[in-house]
Amino acid sequence: MASIDTSAPDPAAALLERPPDAAPDAPLDAAERGRLLSGAHHDPHALLGAHPVPGGVAFRVLRPYARAVALVVDGRTTRLHHTGDGLFSGVLPLAAVPEYELRVTYDGEESAVQDPYRFLPALGELDLHLIGEGRHEQLWQALGAHPMTHQSTQGVRFTVWAPNARGVRVCGDFCHWDGAAYPMRSLGSTGVWELFVPGLREGVRYKFDITRPDGTHTLRADPLARRAEVPPATASIVDVSRHEWRDEEWLRRRGDIPVHEAPFSVYEVHLPSWRPGLTYRQLAEQLPAYVADLGFTHVELMPVAEHPFGGSWGYQVTGFYAPTARLGTPDDFKHLVDALHQAGIGVLMDWVPAHFPRDDWALAQFDGEHLYEPGDRLRAEHPDWGTLTFDYGRKEVRNFLVANATYWCEEFHIDGLRVDAVASMLYLDYSREHGQWTPNEHGGRENLDAVAFLQEMNATVYRRCPGVVTIAEESTAWDGVTRATHHTGPGGFGGLGFGLKWNMGWSHDSLAYLAHEPVHRAYHHGELTFSMVYAYSENYLLPLSHDEVVHGKRSLVSKMPGDWWQQRANHRAYLAYMWAHPGKQLLFMGQEFAQGAEWSQEHGLDWGLLDAAYPAWTEHQGVQQLVRDLNDRYRCAPALWEQDTVPQGFTWVTVDAAQDNVVAFLRHAKDGTALLAVCNFSPVVRHGYPLRVPGAVAAWEEVLNTDAARYGGSDVRNTGALKPEPDAHGDGDRDGGSSGEGDGQGCLRVTLPPLATVWLRPL
Repeated sequence: MASIDTSAPDPAAALLERPPDAAPDAPLDAAERGRLLSGAHHDPHALLGAHPVPGGVAFRVLRPYARAVALVVDGRTTRLHHTGDGLFSGVLPLAAVPEYELRVTYDGEESAVQDPYRFLPALGELDLHLIGEGRHEQLWQALGAHPMTHQSTQGVRFTVWAPNARGVRVCGDFCHWDGAAYPMRSLGSTGVWELFVPGLREGVRYKFDITRPDGTHTLRADPLARRAEVPPATASIVDVSRHEWRDEEWLRRRGDIPVHEAPFSVYEVHLPSWRPGLTYRQLAEQLPAYVADLGFTHVELMPVAEHPFGGSWGYQVTGFYAPTARLGTPDDFKHLVDALHQAGIGVLMDWVPAHFPRDDWALAQFDGEHLYEPGDRLRAEHPDWGTLTFDYGRKEVRNFLVANATYWCEEFHIDGLRVDAVASMLYLDYSREHGQWTPNEHGGRENLDAVAFLQEMNATVYRRCPGVVTIAEESTAWDGVTRATHHTGPGGFGGLGFGLKWNMGWSHDSLAYLAHEPVHRAYHHGELTFSMVYAYSENYLLPLSHDEVVHGKRSLVSKMPGDWWQQRANHRAYLAYMWAHPGKQLLFMGQEFAQGAEWSQEHGLDWGLLDAAYPAWTEHQGVQQLVRDLNDRYRCAPALWEQDTVPQGFTWVTVDAAQDNVVAFLRHAKDGTALLAVCNFSPVVRHGYPLRVPGAVAAWEEVLNTDAARYGGSDVRNTGALKPEPDAHGDGDRDGGSSGEGDGQGCLRVTLPPLATVWLRPL
């Protein structure tokens, strides 16, 4: 700062003491002034603030609605000229730009403020370079709103990517939502606009006032906002995290065993309707204990990113970096994740990079042009949901999404991302008729940009976040969903790099089989066994998700035929079949206690079914107890999870007993230990049912029976040790199946309860 010698007469000091009209004005070029006032100037810092000019330093301040603006330099005050339209200016005969403060008067009230236009850019050159390259893996630290200390001054740095904008201004409750006083500057050719506003702190609500190429204005929420208002309000909120994590032990060991070789049973949850009315912190008091008691290894949260319409269940996202404010703050959500980890439960999250809604305050035509969505209308419009797709070929958009994936894993300690609607991303003709889509450069239907994006996302997440798993909801037979990205398949594509894939074919086929009356199931037996034809084509997770219990599909137990007893019996037998089948498991909330009603977001779960005042409460509690026991037996049986993704982990015992409605198979641990699962999907008891088993096992014992009385069954059991008989004539191979163990097999005669699954293990 230039010093002023007060021991002798000083022209500057004399000028400061003169009345305001004595200070010469610092006029602006009319064109520059017009661009500035209309919010269409790319570099307002070149006009506003303090700048050396011939004869001194020119000061210009833009404060619409101010009655007066004065400068304070070295304790001396001088008022600036008001030149109209909220512009105040003056020239002081100083040798250099000094430190100064503004005194702004509104309706007789004067306040001291710092001038935002005296600060250098608060975003570094490396950040700008990485943004320009589309390679900023922690983009949320560069863009958005960040409280910080800059040039020894506390304030908030606002940054936003809007390359097509003629100008950008930030506005909020700190300026009565009039951004005229806060135009931002464009930083080079990156399309990034920046402004450091001194004096602001966390909790401030804000948006960006963007001047489109045609000169019109649009008010937008921050795409990188880390906190948003509670819908239907749409402003972004400046946020600072103060959460202190206590899950170090969980993070340290979560990657010790590869996911596909570890126990992995998932409870899918829609947080707002699990127990309606609970906040994140209230959920943290109840959900971890409930899930831990049932024995699930993970929860999967339906999308928690901010979304305007609750009826979308979170699948139409507007705030990709902000947990929904419906249930609390970002730190409240961190508290919930932390509580789940401390209870020994992993946290998966649905992530939706396939599309976004058209709301005019969010991403659609963000800066007046097609920015996040493709310019080609045929590619931009998503026909199924009336939304817009992302432009995966644009490096900045790809960066926005890849960084978002790592953001949830790094900032919120999320253990896995289930990526929604992958098939809709991969195919250019997805849900489109002839003439409604444009082929790729090779004339094909594959979206090459989406393939490259998914590969980059998976590679980045796995590199940056050890122990995290990505899961694809991919409904077609795309080759190599869970293959490594550097391994090229027969179609010429590298793998997509996911850790797991939802086996939606298994869900469809097995539920179709169970929907038939037992007398008709013989004609649909292949629907139950076909999954093993392709079971090792990918690393699979078996989903009984929310998609199966909404939109008229009925709840899981209500899909089953027969009377109420038979429905519950089918339900229990099916769950035990699922837990024994190769692949990981996912069960949607409410199905663990056989809720009869279809899931409703507005209604929530029917917890009253477990209340002792409800006449049939023991029947629902019995199903819940079965799920608890399934998870307990499952964790203790490596045969059910160590070799989920390789053929060595499975052997058919009975595969073609269609007339009996019976299937039986062995699961094998790495050390050879086996578990025998037998499913009787007929309503009759089958005594002494012969099964061909390895002769090396001297005896078997029943470890789980879904017909047990404790689960609500008829309690037809196999008690004591079951010893195989010599099978010299192959009597145990009544249906042509084989245990695959070669010579030395025995015939194990088992009692099969009605509509039940039985697990047996070697003694």
